[in-house]
Amino acid sequence: MKKLILLLVILVLSSGMVYSAPRAKIVNHATNPEMVTKNAALIPDSCVASGLVSVGKGQYVYVSVFNFGDATTITNQTWTFVSKPTGSNATFVSVPSLGWYKFRTDSTGTYEINVSITTSSGTKDTTTKIYASTYVGVGNYAGVPAAYPNCMTCHSGMPVFADIFNRWKSSGHATMFKYQIDSGAAYYSTSCMKCHTTGMDHNLVNNNNGFDDVARNVGWTWTPPPAPGKWNTLVTSYPALSQFATIGCENCHGAGSSHALGGGDTTKIDISFDAGMCGNCHGEPWRHSKFQQWESSKHSEAVFEGRVVADSVRNSLNDCNRCHDGQSYVDYTKGRKGKLNLTTADQKMIVCQTCHDPHGNNNQYQLRSTPVGQEVLANGTSYSYTGTGKTCLNCHKARRDNSTYIVARGSFSSTWGPHENPQGDVLLGSNAATFGFPYITGSHKNIDNACVTCHMAETTDTGTVTRDKVGGHSMNLHYADTDYDHTAGCQSCHPGVTSFEDFMAPQDFDGNGTAESWEKEVNGCITNLRIALPPAGVDSVAWQLIARDSNNVNLRKAYWNYLMISRDGSNGMHNPFYIIQVLLTSRNFTVGINQISNEVPESFEMSQNYPNPFNPSTKIDIKVANTVPVTLKIYDITGREVKTLINNQTMLAGKYKVDWNSVDNNGNFVSSGVYFYRIIAGNYVITKKMMLLK
Repeated sequence: MKKLILLLVILVLSSGMVYSAPRAKIVNHATNPEMVTKNAALIPDSCVASGLVSVGKGQYVYVSVFNFGDATTITNQTWTFVSKPTGSNATFVSVPSLGWYKFRTDSTGTYEINVSITTSSGTKDTTTKIYASTYVGVGNYAGVPAAYPNCMTCHSGMPVFADIFNRWKSSGHATMFKYQIDSGAAYYSTSCMKCHTTGMDHNLVNNNNGFDDVARNVGWTWTPPPAPGKWNTLVTSYPALSQFATIGCENCHGAGSSHALGGGDTTKIDISFDAGMCGNCHGEPWRHSKFQQWESSKHSEAVFEGRVVADSVRNSLNDCNRCHDGQSYVDYTKGRKGKLNLTTADQKMIVCQTCHDPHGNNNQYQLRSTPVGQEVLANGTSYSYTGTGKTCLNCHKARRDNSTYIVARGSFSSTWGPHENPQGDVLLGSNAATFGFPYITGSHKNIDNACVTCHMAETTDTGTVTRDKVGGHSMNLHYADTDYDHTAGCQSCHPGVTSFEDFMAPQDFDGNGTAESWEKEVNGCITNLRIALPPAGVDSVAWQLIARDSNNVNLRKAYWNYLMISRDGSNGMHNPFYIIQVLLTSRNFTVGINQISNEVPESFEMSQNYPNPFNPSTKIDIKVANTVPVTLKIYDITGREVKTLINNQTMLAGKYKVDWNSVDNNGNFVSSGVYFYRIIAGNYVITKKMMLLK
């Protein structure tokens, strides 16, 4: 009995212990034209690979393994075939430069592969299956009836797939080959067709019923140049070929014969959430380099969350997976509660398929739709008007409404406050904690397509070191290695700027005695606020001290604002005036004063405009002695309103400079003559005269 009790005690204690042990994950890698060209280990006998479970017979499969069970390093790995098709001579070949192994699928059928790994914490093995297949074609495309085993032979009778097919058939993927042979450039050739058709050999000759094989069998050959009517001739004369003359189902889901002829076995076809799948074609610089741009982005290194969440909060702002896992985001856009990727082995990066629907839809660039009612910040501010930028803002926003979150106090910890990356809140000038009056926001929130216009401006020219490192799908606007700022998206409104240092602040906001660039002024103000927050006087923040002072709502507001602005990461560029107001006001309330700067005007004043007379622009200085609504308007000599420069905006005490470029409210330049400008601020009304001479 004593032994039994001892055994039970040991089992109970053991159940609470965590043992370190390796776990193996086989990765099936996609490759792209640039990779195959640049890596000597992959040429001359290798090909562009899909990374899918079902591949065209004769293609190479590239695999590697990683340990996701613990932090120990793999010291040994052994690859073997558990089974392979009859007659196959496939063998594993090491690719040392990449840490991969490869084998060629020389026969159709199933390749079951095994890898055994050894680390300092133990050994582990795992298996996976690869299906070598032939291509079957889409079916029902271009008015040609499906013939077994075309994909749509079976799928046309399934409503979900019928909807997908109907959207796809008018998409750019479906119609690219048709467009190119009818209307493409004179240089269009068979080398281009590798990415515009289904199953065509890509760097390695195979016979797997791809486009090139079917074309050879039916006698079709390409005779350049493109000309109207060539597509119709192909469809009419070679109807079987037309079902491969498109970027069809099998381009993204894998060669289909094993699936189609295997009773529709869904394990023998694939749904990929890997950017490498798209990189097969969108990864061939210099023209087609979206994949390389994505590799340079932070989207390719999404932070892993993998939290178990209740169904009641799935797809909500309380579901971390929604924005940290590409597959979960797709589920969110479709309003479904799909698989939770709870280990690093399952996590999907933020990839092409995350934001774009490869099957097509009615949205620009085939961007995925946001669920109805979800185009709002956590505090209810709508961003439905931001065009393609909506996709960015769906994740780049604070997950909490400051007005309820701060007052409710909640569990104060190191994770308290707005979520990381609240760029949407800052851009829109919303959701910063206020201290009795609203902040004035800038006009960047009205830029067409919001984030996209600046962050996805075209990358730099071929041959530059920043090519594909900035702009485009990299989303980056700074390249640290050469300290380069990508200002291409700014220049339509700010001509001539080549660096963010060119954007000068109008005054010394951080109090260091010098008016500097917006970036420096904002960073100076962030530092000042950090020093003002507890423990006060040192350049650091102790959230524990803020938590201890739990009844000090203003202190929590200031801390929220500090986190929101510093986590925005734009150094002020997203919304400079708004950011400065938030920082200065928060600092002043933190140190117990209700002004936005140390230098407060003693009285309200408005200067004579300068220069005067002027052409085409002039400046007006105003001093606001206290916080009041301010209106500043221009009138012509008849008293007709010409231009509203400030429209009943609440302005904090301080000094301001206002420019007028002789343009009226309709955007038209006004003529020479005498004009009056009148400011109304609280009980103060001042009117002065100016003259425009052209």
